[in-house]
Amino acid sequence: MNLLDGRTAVITGGAQGLGLAIATTFVQHGATVVIADINEDAAIEAADALSNQGRALGTAVDVTDGDSVQRLVRFAAEHAGRLDVWINNAGILRDMTIRKMELPDFRAVIDVHLQGTWLGIKYASAYMRENGGGAIVNMSSISGKVGNAGQTNYSAAKAGIVGMTKAAAKELGHLGIRVNAIQPGLIQTAMIESMRPEIVAERVKDIPLGRVGQPSEVAGAALFLVSDLASYVTGITVEVAGGRHI
Repeated sequence: MNLLDGRTAVITGGAQGLGLAIATTFVQHGATVVIADINEDAAIEAADALSNQGRALGTAVDVTDGDSVQRLVRFAAEHAGRLDVWINNAGILRDMTIRKMELPDFRAVIDVHLQGTWLGIKYASAYMRENGGGAIVNMSSISGKVGNAGQTNYSAAKAGIVGMTKAAAKELGHLGIRVNAIQPGLIQTAMIESMRPEIVAERVKDIPLGRVGQPSEVAGAALFLVSDLASYVTGITVEVAGGRHI
């Protein structure tokens, strides 16, 4: 059963990690996927790698630049024919304590995560409102729920995304546009692979399911939220964290 047949989905930050996992799952469910990334070559390469499973396109985007985000909307409309799904996934890290963090480190993370998500909602919904609605998913983090030491910038941005999601859902619901968020927990990504095994093992102790999550499990939550299975779901935040911090 293909849940996204005939639909076009844009995933920002889609060339790797969770974004690529979401793109892969969406293609497998029949969507035409536009992988957008600050690294255009990586986006095109990722799209080419998915071409044997379905239709995927790669292009550049700077989510902090409104003009760039508008060009991405036009790219999807012109090259894929429509825009039904938008995933605000692009992100960066500038982790350090408050004492060591400089204002540019704070602003960079806020600009990419929070401003970038706002711009994605703004311009994707502008298209969707004229074309019968759509679904938007914003990538928050469990850090936005509990806060992490060394991540005042990241935790603030990810918490802000939850509030933004609720406000946007209230504004856009009458237009047939649903807006939801996902808060991943400890997921098997490059960041986890760079951590010392004993640190990962210690954090796993706090997870009721007793293991690290897989990118495909985050992608599964995104698939549900953008599909018709969630046709009466908007303004919520889904934790994909194995029960950590419940």
